[in-house]
Amino acid sequence: MVKINDIRKSFGKNQVLKGISLHGNGGQCIGIVGTNGSGKSTLLSIIAGMRKADSGTIEICGKDISKKPRSATEYIGYIPQENPVFPDLSVKDNLMLWYSDSKITYEEAVSNGVIGLLGLTPILKQKVKTLSGGMRKRLSIAMAVANDPPVIILDEPSAALDLPTKLLIRDYLRSYATKGGAVILATHDEEELSICDVLYVLVDGVLHNVPNTLRGDELLKAMDIRRN
Repeated sequence: MVKINDIRKSFGKNQVLKGISLHGNGGQCIGIVGTNGSGKSTLLSIIAGMRKADSGTIEICGKDISKKPRSATEYIGYIPQENPVFPDLSVKDNLMLWYSDSKITYEEAVSNGVIGLLGLTPILKQKVKTLSGGMRKRLSIAMAVANDPPVIILDEPSAALDLPTKLLIRDYLRSYATKGGAVILATHDEEELSICDVLYVLVDGVLHNVPNTLRGDELLKAMDIRRN
């Protein structure tokens, strides 16, 4: 479902990604860990079509999007670190912007879909600027999956969230993968790794596949391959 081959990206003389390759299938959750500034957000934004790689190929559901990155939005729901919402609009109005011409109707999403699953129904009339960070993150996810994408990409989805919201989001991602979707997430949260079938560490611009059971000191060691 996702095939990333030899992705390279530099900013000036700084080579951030040095030949990244990653393959993922439907029903899988792929976790990416790395230190701050390691290039995780850059990699995810390239896969999601928000930024163009210097070289390499990206296939999403059999379609090569390398030359037309924006075409990835047809197949991918992307949730960046910063929530892409309109703070002066209500929760409902934000959702309607995405669900007005989507595969899933707004009514379906409220009654038995993602809007209900993410606990947004009681706050539909509230303005987004009054919401907590956790509620904004839930809203961002609900907006990103309006077109029922086969792949969702999340950049640190649980950062600075309370425990109930972290659990709710993890449960939703498990459900999404169980239904055949592919999940790619970058995280600093070890609890989030519990839902990952495949785990990578990004070190010095290189992606390394490691056992998905690594935690604690073993994971920290893997995040600095040079010390192994």
